[in-house]
Amino acid sequence: MGSGPVTFGGNGRFYVLSAPAHQAYPTRLITLAEARRVEMGARETANERVIIQFLHPEVCQSCQLLMGYTQFAEGSVWNTMPAHLHDRRMEAYLYFQLPENQRVFHLMGEPSQTRHIVMANEEAVISPPWSIHAGAGTASYTFCWAMAGDNVDFTDMDMVAMEDLR
Repeated sequence: MGSGPVTFGGNGRFYVLSAPAHQAYPTRLITLAEARRVEMGARETANERVIIQFLHPEVCQSCQLLMGYTQFAEGSVWNTMPAHLHDRRMEAYLYFQLPENQRVFHLMGEPSQTRHIVMANEEAVISPPWSIHAGAGTASYTFCWAMAGDNVDFTDMDMVAMEDLR
């Protein structure tokens, strides 16, 4: 809110996220060294991963946008298990660093009636608040995640028991 024009430069790729803001906060660069790092999962359950949080209340102020990325250890392929949903915000995933001949099976839908979408490298998917979001890849990968809604509490989620997934 109120930050003015945005310009991009360089040879990289850009992933642009935006959400309405009700208050102006300072705009600043957040480096990898400043990001919040959370190690989770285990090799035994094929979900050993590190979550890097850039837009997070412990890192910077934001009206309703949270953003970071999750990177899997070699041999780990399951993301966001056990599955959950965010009743108060939506979430978007951008899958990347996935070899060209590999795929991620992204799970979504109501817990009692899930569906999957087959995702390739550099493809994105939006998950509405009523939908679970999880996935499994045919190889290790990374995904950028972003959430927007009426709060920035990263842990505000409703977990879904494995036996409730259909």
